[in-house]
This record gives sequence, C-alpha cells and structure tokens, in this order.
Amino acid sequence: MVNEVLYEDNHIIVVNKITGDIIQADITLDSTLRDVVRDYIKEKYDKPGNVFLGVVHRLDRPVSGAVIFAKTSKALARLNSMFKHREVRKTYWAIVDKLPDPPEGKLVNYLWRNQTKNKSFVATETTQKSSYAELDYKHIASSDRYHLLEVELHTGRHHQIRTQLAAFGCRIKGDLKYGFPRSNPDASIHLHARRIEFLHPVKGELVTIVAPLPVDPLWNYFGKVTSQQETPEA
Repeated sequence: MVNEVLYEDNHIIVVNKITGDIIQADITLDSTLRDVVRDYIKEKYDKPGNVFLGVVHRLDRPVSGAVIFAKTSKALARLNSMFKHREVRKTYWAIVDKLPDPPEGKLVNYLWRNQTKNKSFVATETTQKSSYAELDYKHIASSDRYHLLEVELHTGRHHQIRTQLAAFGCRIKGDLKYGFPRSNPDASIHLHARRIEFLHPVKGELVTIVAPLPVDPLWNYFGKVTSQQETPEA
C-alpha cells in the first residue's frame, strides 16, 4: 500500500493519505482510499469475505495527511459521535502566499456551499443555508516567498480551511479553486492534515498521531526549518 499506516489495532486504522486519493466513491468512479485500505486489511490478515471498514471523516482530494478509518461498527459509531461533539483535535499545516496579520488568531465565518461548483464561500449574512465555521491559525515559519501556518479546526465544514484562509487573504499554494494563480504540477495543494489527537473509541487511551509531510522541495524546506526550531540548543 502506497499510503503509510500510521496507527493500527483491532478497532481503528490511521493512514497518511497522499494527494490525489479520494476517501469515498464520487462521480469520477475512481478507486478510493477506503478500497485500498480494505484490500490491505484483507490481505494482511487473510480475511475471508467482505471486510468492514467505516469512513469516519474525509480530506479533499488534493489534500494529504492523517485519515482515520474504523475497523468495527462499535468504533465507527463512537468516532462519529466524537467528531460530531468536537472531541477530536485536528491540526493542519498550510503553506500560503501571504503572512497573516496578525500572525496568530481566530477566524470565524459563516460558509455556504455551492454544490454545482463544488466550492464554498463566506456568507455576507447568515442564512439557513450557511454554517458556522471556526478555526485558529498561527504562523510558524517562512521562506523567501511562502509562509507556513498551523491551523486547528473547531468545525468541519466543506473546504473550510481553504475558504476561510482565502477570504482572509492567505491563499494556499496550488489551490487554483480558491484564488492561487497557479496549480501545482501534481494537482495537489499545500495543505496537510499534520496531527490528530483523540481518546481511543474502545480503549479510552489518548492517541496522538503525527503524519509525515509529503516529499516536495517546499514541504522538505519547512520540515527542516520546523525540526530545527524544535531542537533545543546544547
């Protein structure tokens, strides 16, 4: 399996999604990450018949990072409840084209989704079709042209990080749909589900997972810079 397994036990499996993968079937009818992981489990454990694998949450196709799947119906039900009640801490890294002002803060908007365009927008006024969206952001590093933000989601709206950061004037590198002028060669965007933290749905233990960054020059640069920042001086 191309996607790296970050955590696995009898109840859940967490993989590092690569850009381009879709979590669940859509109109493209392309092979899904769920199918890939299910085949991996079937082969690894030599399971006869169908393998249960529940989708707990999703990442957009051009986004990379940690994705949780449930291997049992009990785990799926409990994880669904945890996501609904915001009991899962989700931290993303985003590379953007503008240094935010202020460099750290909270974004609160109401978003509405245009199904035809598969795109979300910040609502000018709250309506029944708009949904509350909240995230915290923090600038953690810069290169000559780009800036790395750490984003913590408090709600899970369609294209939330992409929409809110773009409306704030910080466009994610490669995200043509939300205003960045050029796409990335591999159709990815520089948004990565970096860290996820939750209480195990069955064992009750704290699970903290950090997803390694994709391999490309810009991610490599920021990975190196942030690791140096975390290394204490002798």
